[in-house]
Amino acid sequence: MQVRDIPNLISIMRIFLSIPVVWMLLQHNFGVALILFAIAGISDGLDGYLAKHYGWQSRLGGLLDPLADKILLVFSIFSLGWLELLPAWLVFVVILRDLVIVTGAFVYNFQVAELDAAPSLISKFNTVVQIVLVLAVVLDQGLWSIPAVMLQGLLWLTLTTTILSGVNYVFVWSRRAADHNKGQ
Repeated sequence: MQVRDIPNLISIMRIFLSIPVVWMLLQHNFGVALILFAIAGISDGLDGYLAKHYGWQSRLGGLLDPLADKILLVFSIFSLGWLELLPAWLVFVVILRDLVIVTGAFVYNFQVAELDAAPSLISKFNTVVQIVLVLAVVLDQGLWSIPAVMLQGLLWLTLTTTILSGVNYVFVWSRRAADHNKGQ
């Protein structure tokens, strides 16, 4: 192990941190879940800062960081759906989008060309919206009352950005695959 591997180790830690976050959610221990979710968020910023500031970026890190984010978010959203704090239709759309993206990434990487995973602007916005939704729903469980209209707005915004982000990925990567195939 080298010092330059620290960002990757932080991302791996964030993946494993998803387990206690989910466990705390399922145990209705929302305060601890919120603290662990915050630690995961801070670690996300820290690994990104270290990688960029010190030039410790790597292909593995470029895959681990978004994977850690997706695992934490999808598992948290699934858990909140399981607890009936989020509607099943939203959980389904979020998971379906990520399955489509992951499947497309594997197909592209192994059938077309090496994947250079760079999130789109709409995808980054979608991630922020999903994080805010999870935080709002968890906070609303007795920690801090969130107005129902705000929660409803976040649900619809999450649905919209999730669909737009998924469609954007399918469109962009289908076009890249077609352009790549034309060039051969």
